[in-house]
Amino acid sequence: MGAHAQAPTRETTLTLLLRQGETSAGHLANQLGISVQAMRRHLRSLEEEGLVESTPMPAGPGRPSNSWRLTDRGHQHFPDGSEHFALGLLHSMAATLPPETMVSLLTQQAIDKAGHYRQQLGSAPLEERVALLAELRRQEGYVTELQDAPDGQGWCLSEFHCSVQRIAEEYPVVCDQELELIRQTFPDCQVERVHWRLKGEHSCGFRITPGDD
Repeated sequence: MGAHAQAPTRETTLTLLLRQGETSAGHLANQLGISVQAMRRHLRSLEEEGLVESTPMPAGPGRPSNSWRLTDRGHQHFPDGSEHFALGLLHSMAATLPPETMVSLLTQQAIDKAGHYRQQLGSAPLEERVALLAELRRQEGYVTELQDAPDGQGWCLSEFHCSVQRIAEEYPVVCDQELELIRQTFPDCQVERVHWRLKGEHSCGFRITPGDD
């Protein structure tokens, strides 16, 4: 079978796990009316996608059994309305606050989040911290790629899918916040935007260069 489970079974399996928390392949197979072997194949495909995970559970004689559950990415597969909430909040802020106050609030949010990033990155060498930031961004829903800068001085962080793209389209100031966020995360570096999706480019890209001169 390919990397993806068949669509109806795939979506039904994810929905059942969402509702039931944890369960076995056998229990899922019974609910879907398919064989346990077929269910295990579907679950392994979903596991390859990072949507489900398993842990061994006590079982009687015979083949060991696993308990299956959604991963964080699996939960994110279901719309949660947060984008609409964020847009509504920004609409309200824009209607009631002076523009400079709104910018100040977003900047402070970037500073606060950068502080959280710095705690997670710790005091590792700069190259390791940059690589870890790319991984943190992936966990947040960005499709992030990290490459050495063409001249060998620093790195280019490219994001081909932005988890706040819809919000940024209406409020480009959010992109300024993202740039400030990365600058605050690496105060010992120069950070500049080199690509921008809102200008029709293929990705948003930031160049991170050691040294703040």
